[in-house]
Amino acid sequence: MKLGLNGLGRIGKLSLWNHVTKKYFPELVVNLGRDVGCGLQDLAAAIEKDSTYGRLSTYVNGYRGGRVIENLDEAAGTMTINGTPVTFLRQARNPKDIDWKSHQVRLVVDTTGQFRDPTADPDEGRGSCRGHLLAGAEKVIVSAPFKIKAKGLAMPEDAITTVMGINDDDFDPACHTIISAASCTTTCLSYMIKPLLDHFGAKRLLSASMVTVHASTGTQEVLDRLPAAGASDLRKNRSILNNIILTTTGAAKALSLVIPEMQSIGFIAESVRIPTTAGSLIVLVLNLQDELDNPVKRNLINEIYEEYAKTSPYLVFSAEQNVSSDIMGMPKAAVVIESTEIHTRTATVRVNLDQLKNVKIEGASSSILEVPFTQAVIYGWYDNELGSYTNMLGELSKTVADQML
Repeated sequence: MKLGLNGLGRIGKLSLWNHVTKKYFPELVVNLGRDVGCGLQDLAAAIEKDSTYGRLSTYVNGYRGGRVIENLDEAAGTMTINGTPVTFLRQARNPKDIDWKSHQVRLVVDTTGQFRDPTADPDEGRGSCRGHLLAGAEKVIVSAPFKIKAKGLAMPEDAITTVMGINDDDFDPACHTIISAASCTTTCLSYMIKPLLDHFGAKRLLSASMVTVHASTGTQEVLDRLPAAGASDLRKNRSILNNIILTTTGAAKALSLVIPEMQSIGFIAESVRIPTTAGSLIVLVLNLQDELDNPVKRNLINEIYEEYAKTSPYLVFSAEQNVSSDIMGMPKAAVVIESTEIHTRTATVRVNLDQLKNVKIEGASSSILEVPFTQAVIYGWYDNELGSYTNMLGELSKTVADQML
């Protein structure tokens, strides 16, 4: 089966790196929708070199290097990358106009970040992820969380959000045609939450919050510039080279699609962008209800993650003292748990029953209810580009393709 990639931005380019290395697919078709530089030579140079991860030849062959891009054919728009034939399409930007059918592409991964609404009409505006289906594809994977723009519309029955190793079993090839691979942050967060939910159960998780200290992305400006008319968030127009920038994340909403138990738990998710090119960190804070005379300690939380790592290829349990650059390029690691920095604090929350509605405890000698709980702080590293997200996106692509055969 051929794999189609729409877009060659950060996730698209690194997905190309991933696939020509792992060779899950014998041939790739990449839609650019425009010419690049002065021809295929310039496109090949852009694919070969990366300011964050170095050269593709080093990624593939290690220190030996060696040429990996060959057989450039300008007229046909083709080249061979690490032995894999790759065809580049340069005509259409609207998904419904991309010539997937004549190239025999049945599965497309849309990495543009532009077509996130599974309810959008493919014939209106700039197009929709459903346009890929009109163009001949049978399944579409979106490398971003779904975002339905029209208020009141429900998620279509043929759309699903999955994270590899968490809920990819929910994908039904007979039903689902559009699959969201969530986001890099949701992927990491799901692997921080799932082991604890499996151990403690959702009822003992009183509340949760997280902040992702996130590397910069293409949505930030290199230098300050004037905001567009009507812009409400002026920080998006400030230089990422010089600032820590507060922003938002949809990780909490997407997490509930991947782990439905989270819908009943109060959860807050925030994001801070920092001046690094890759390598991000989630700081997760949980409030767990304790059992009487048996409070949750940091050793128990470490044991839960350590055991989970023995059976999951996507969770790494680390006893080292890491920094963000140590995580970059680490294959398959949805999260690297920084075990040395897990902290817990046991306390008691006092609830005044007189201030609650319709609550009465028969025989209670006091109107104060004391609930023992532990607050836990957990750190999880993730490579928001190549190591974590793009690798797992490739695994999801293979999983979906295998069920289409």
